Amino acid sequence: MTYDYIKALHLIFMVSWFAGLFYMVRLLIYFREAADKTAAEKEILQPQFVLMMQRLWWIITTPAMILTVIFGLWMLYLNSDYLIKAPWMHLKLGFVVLLLVYHFYTQKLLRSSQNGIITWNSNHLRIWNEVATLFLVSIVFLVVLKNQLSWINGTLGFFGVGILLMLGIKVYKKLRKSSL
Repeated sequence: MTYDYIKALHLIFMVSWFAGLFYMVRLLIYFREAADKTAAEKEILQPQFVLMMQRLWWIITTPAMILTVIFGLWMLYLNSDYLIKAPWMHLKLGFVVLLLVYHFYTQKLLRSSQNGIITWNSNHLRIWNEVATLFLVSIVFLVVLKNQLSWINGTLGFFGVGILLMLGIKVYKKLRKSSL
């Protein structure tokens, strides 16, 4: 019974972590786009976005990441005989390590914005936002399907989702340009 509670908390904090990551990059996009506004608008908008990002990052996103990892490690400890030997778990942990790299690189982008610097344009940031989507899709499919997912189908699915996301970004960009 304890394991199920830990799993539920792991999932709750994982959802919170991803929500924070998705919204953080969205705020970075708004921050970047505010740089192209008039000086008066930029003076108001960018500090407000930095404040929102700091609160999101340090009050929600990072604590959710820490708690996700803690409850995940706790589940590994409680069910180590099965989980440590499961090939799908090795792959999931690999994606989690990459997600942690993503998290800390996004934190670096936050720090840059605090200094008033974002070198990426809003389109690059939109693509960056979709990287988290790829991690989410990959991890959820791995955990739900476990050993049912073949490597070929998994790889094709991963790249298929990536291609669909990139096409979606291109369509959005065209629609946005046509509405201006």
